[in-house]
Amino acid sequence: MGVERILSAVVDGRVGGESLIDSIKIAVLPIAKVFTVCFLGLLMASKYVNILPANGRKLLNGLVFSLLLPCLIFSQLGQAVTLQKMLEWWFIPANVVLGSISGSIIGYIVATVVRPPYPFFKLTVVQIGIGNIGNVPLVLIAALCRDKSNPFGDSNTCSTTGTAYISFGQWVGAIILYTYVFSMLAPPPEGSFDIDDGNLPIKGPSKEDGSSPEQVPLLTHEEALQTNSNASKGITIKGIFVFLYEKLKLKQILQPPIIASILAMILGAIPFLKGMIFTTDAPFFFFTDSCIILGEAMVPCILLALGGNLVDGPGSSKIGLRTTAAIIFARLVLVPPVGLGIVMLADKLGFLPAGDKMFRFVLLLQHSMPSSILAGAVANLRGCGREAAAVLFWVHIFAVFSMAAWIVLFLKILF
Repeated sequence: MGVERILSAVVDGRVGGESLIDSIKIAVLPIAKVFTVCFLGLLMASKYVNILPANGRKLLNGLVFSLLLPCLIFSQLGQAVTLQKMLEWWFIPANVVLGSISGSIIGYIVATVVRPPYPFFKLTVVQIGIGNIGNVPLVLIAALCRDKSNPFGDSNTCSTTGTAYISFGQWVGAIILYTYVFSMLAPPPEGSFDIDDGNLPIKGPSKEDGSSPEQVPLLTHEEALQTNSNASKGITIKGIFVFLYEKLKLKQILQPPIIASILAMILGAIPFLKGMIFTTDAPFFFFTDSCIILGEAMVPCILLALGGNLVDGPGSSKIGLRTTAAIIFARLVLVPPVGLGIVMLADKLGFLPAGDKMFRFVLLLQHSMPSSILAGAVANLRGCGREAAAVLFWVHIFAVFSMAAWIVLFLKILF
């Protein structure tokens, strides 16, 4: 997968024996399906229909991330993973880390040149550097594999393998999200992102009311620990563990999709447990089958939620047109070529399983996705959700075209 292959892929009109029109069809149809369902979600959330109001979207998001997505990850990853495969797949989480580092470097350079309005410099870096490595790739793989003419072969094998690869990288993505992104999006010293109006009083977090949401449980816990330590010294070890739990933000990291990934990897890596749960004639396969049924509802629900979440996006941002355009260009045009270089180098160094084209395709997809929706959720928690929603709206609109172009190129390189 060298430079000559890329150049020949660009100028050649055929992909694995298929015409350029066929390859464009393979790449564009999944995007069209995604866009169609997202548009329906946007329509359902609009004021003209209002079937998915803000509360309804919040409940649907909670259902997706707390139940449907973990069920999909658990069933697909658990069936596909083994200890040997986990050793072979080590570059997937490494690729996520390298992609976040390279994307953040590009984001820092772009933010330095564009100079976004204060205090949105770090938000700009995050929106460029952190891509959607889970939700959108899962939907794209599902839509691509559903087509019987897909270049990866049998639809069921294609879907199971692709979902397993994507799920295997989500745990490290969540760690990055709830540590690096959470820290980057901390409110400015003024205590709020709404500081453009000089007539508005600016108040920092008050020690009395604990205005910073994430500080309330920590302060309460510290006070409780002090009280308990005075009452008894026998719980000092427990206090240390609780302190580490809070300090490392494990509560934010251990989200349901991550717990599902960890459980699937542990159970799938132990042959006895895998045979008891994940094989079709296993005594506990009814649980896996139930997860499969629930997991199948994830794709339409998450697309409807995504479309609904974007209903308030355009026109509500203080980040500015120039910065928004820079984020779109950097995330969708500048980041993917760097990711392509990372994957090419890894392939040349022998880090990737030989002959596994789906493995390479998933690695390339991780670098060409729009900005992370979960990063937008973290931004909402930190107080800059309105600006993040506006950026996410426009990035996803333009990503419909950029993802189709990059997928065409990736398929031409791989096949």
